[in-house]
Amino acid sequence: MSKALDGVRVLDFTHVQSGPTCTQLLAWFGADVIKVERAGEGDATRGQLRDIPGVDSLYFTMLNHNKRSITLDTKKTMGKQVLETLIRDCDVLVENFAPGALDRMGFSWERIQELNPRMIVASVKGFGPGPYQNCKVYENVAQCAGGAAATTGFDDGPPVVSGAQIGDSGSGLHLALGIVTALYQRNATGRGQKVDTAMQDAVLNLCRVKLRDQQRLERTGTMEEYPQFAEGTFGDSVPRAGNASGGGQPGWILKCKGWETDPNAYIYFIAQAPVWPAICRVIGREGWITDPDYATPRARLPRLMSIFATVEEWTREHTKFEAMDILNKFDIPCGPILSMKEIAEEPSLRASGTIVEVDHPERGKYLTVGNPIKLSDSPTDIIRSPLLGEHTDEVLRELGYNDLQINALRDERVI
Repeated sequence: MSKALDGVRVLDFTHVQSGPTCTQLLAWFGADVIKVERAGEGDATRGQLRDIPGVDSLYFTMLNHNKRSITLDTKKTMGKQVLETLIRDCDVLVENFAPGALDRMGFSWERIQELNPRMIVASVKGFGPGPYQNCKVYENVAQCAGGAAATTGFDDGPPVVSGAQIGDSGSGLHLALGIVTALYQRNATGRGQKVDTAMQDAVLNLCRVKLRDQQRLERTGTMEEYPQFAEGTFGDSVPRAGNASGGGQPGWILKCKGWETDPNAYIYFIAQAPVWPAICRVIGREGWITDPDYATPRARLPRLMSIFATVEEWTREHTKFEAMDILNKFDIPCGPILSMKEIAEEPSLRASGTIVEVDHPERGKYLTVGNPIKLSDSPTDIIRSPLLGEHTDEVLRELGYNDLQINALRDERVI
């Protein structure tokens, strides 16, 4: 069966996480992604956080599936000539270099357009135009600058960054959508274009509900669904709200049986209005159904924390999975706090291709995340990440280089 992006060739100049997330998605959908790396070094993540000496790290392998790797020294004249050939042959160039790096290599947007007017050049940077546009940005910096850290955590504690890589991987997801959109538009215009994603912008997009709340707070001085509402204490910016849902459905994380020894023996519980009578019956508080202090969502708002404390008395009598089974019978929204170990061992995630076991020639079998986007007519096959320079000769032959020319490039240490 053909893949959605069959025939699209991507020149991958990305490294670490944000860019490789983007190009891996394109590769999963069938694009031919050619990862360009430095000979002898490669992507920095090949050697970062290694669990097996001398073998590509999980950090690298889990971000570079379904790609081909070539080595190329673009500082040398012969290397630049190879790169020019690649640009003419490819549809998309993706990079997350420091600002201005492509220009310094001699491949400005104008030069790339001369070589290939259909080329789409996609870039991830830390910030967009403004005072910080030339600053280096990593995951946690993006979370802080994009509004996530200031609104995460508990009100009596410091800002907190999320374990979810919304800065790096989140930016890569945004960039991939931009690339596919530009490819679609090229069908009509015949022209390539630039696609830019700033990590700060991507994080803010994922935090849009907090920007919503900032405007609500400025207008009304309060936000009823936040835990602070009970005391009526709000400052001039959106506060950290602990485990509140951030929307119109009040929720909180509650202890379950075994919490004293299991750091993940918790469940997320939502006190949704339509199932309030069922909640009351399950926890043995039938009187709350008609009690004017509890009968309506408005009446419950200032009492939410005490309500959750009462529900927790019930959840502590059950494991998170027992509580989940009972609550779901009454359509009460909830979800267990799953550890990474539990997720890795969950059979349904293996069956759906969300968790995939891959065999690597040097590290053996390892687990990775599969494609989270499932297409009915274009299923994703997860292919292990390439060894450094594994496909250099293969790609050069496809570009028209013969063995003598390839050997000459090797002799000059261009590849």
